[in-house]
Amino acid sequence: MGLNLDEKKAIVAEVAAQVAGAGAIVVAEYRGLDVAQITELRKRARQSGVYLRVLKNTLVRRAIAGTPFECLADRLVGPLIYCIAPDPVACAKVLHDFAKDAEKLVIKGGAMPNYPLDVAGVKALASMPSREELLATLVGTLQAPIAKFVRTLNEVPGKFVRTLAAVRDAKETA
Repeated sequence: MGLNLDEKKAIVAEVAAQVAGAGAIVVAEYRGLDVAQITELRKRARQSGVYLRVLKNTLVRRAIAGTPFECLADRLVGPLIYCIAPDPVACAKVLHDFAKDAEKLVIKGGAMPNYPLDVAGVKALASMPSREELLATLVGTLQAPIAKFVRTLNEVPGKFVRTLAAVRDAKETA
C-alpha cells in the first residue's frame, strides 16, 4: 500500500532531521536478506546509536536536496537500506561488520559532508577506530608526560629517604 502525501512529507522531514546532524550516510542493497537478518542488523544499529531504515529513494533524494550529502543522490538506485549517524565510523562499521556475516548485504557506497564515498572508501572508514577509541588514545597520550613528571617529582624525596636509610645502616654497622 502506498503512502499518502502527508506520510511522505513526514518521512522526508524525519530523514532531513537525521541528515542535518549526520557525519556520514552509508547505503547498502539488502536484496535477499530475510526478516531475521534485517532484525539483527537493526538491533546492531540501535546498539551503536545509528539510524537505520529502508526508505524510498525518491523520498531520500528530497531529504538530502540542498544538504552536503546531495552528492549521494545519483547512487540511490535499487532497494536500499540507509544508515545515518553523527559518527561517520559507526554507520560504516555496522554495515561492514554485518556484511561479513551476510553475503547478500552489498554496500553500495556512502557520503560524508561534501565527499562521496565508494565501496572502498566505506571499507576504509569502517576500519578506522571509533571516536571514543580516538579520544581515549588522545587522553592517554596527553596524560603520559604528566604522569612521568609526577613520578619524577616523587622520586626525589624517595631517593633522599633511601640515602638516609643507607647512611643510618652504615653507622649502625660501624
